[in-house]
Amino acid sequence: MNYSQLVTAIEDYTGNSESSFIANIPLFVQQAEERIYNSVQIPALRKNQLGAMTSGNQYLSLPADWLYTYSLAVIDPASNQQMFLLNKDVNYIRQAFPNAAANGMPTHYAVFDEDSLILGPTPDLNYSVELHYGYYPPSIVTAGTSWIGDNFETVLLYGSLREAYLYMKGDQDMVGYYETKYQEGILLLKQLAEGKNRQDMYRTPQARYPVG
Repeated sequence: MNYSQLVTAIEDYTGNSESSFIANIPLFVQQAEERIYNSVQIPALRKNQLGAMTSGNQYLSLPADWLYTYSLAVIDPASNQQMFLLNKDVNYIRQAFPNAAANGMPTHYAVFDEDSLILGPTPDLNYSVELHYGYYPPSIVTAGTSWIGDNFETVLLYGSLREAYLYMKGDQDMVGYYETKYQEGILLLKQLAEGKNRQDMYRTPQARYPVG
């Protein structure tokens, strides 16, 4: 389902073509997207970026679209292997590495603020790094299509309809109905994104059900 199809479906389901309602459909959709993206960790929310630590600089700048970190790895220049850093609190970094001038290959990091991570110890070289992080993908409103729209359109549709009915101050039974349908879709999406996408049949055999 692309954005045009989604807009048409929202209009058809609600039977509302009033101009102010139509003008707010992008908001309904974006509210639904935000709710979905904060409920389920789907592959479309993951992103990788290569960068570099700066020798003598205890801080590492974060990408503008960063929301949270999955992992941070420094590449050992001697072996070319990725060495994954341990995530700690800022207070831990300050206590474990109190002297910012004591340099070495970083082994720990913490979220310092919305723009940067703090490293411990302070890098002694310009190490290459790989950051695996979560972000909000482009909205279907602006991009026209999205992973959710292509793969789980019911979740996006019912989530948008819930927001639309709340805006309309619609019947609470209908709001409850769309919320129930949304939650049913979220459960299936969780089974895919947080279940099937995190296993394979070699380590986790397929489920078997008895037959007649």
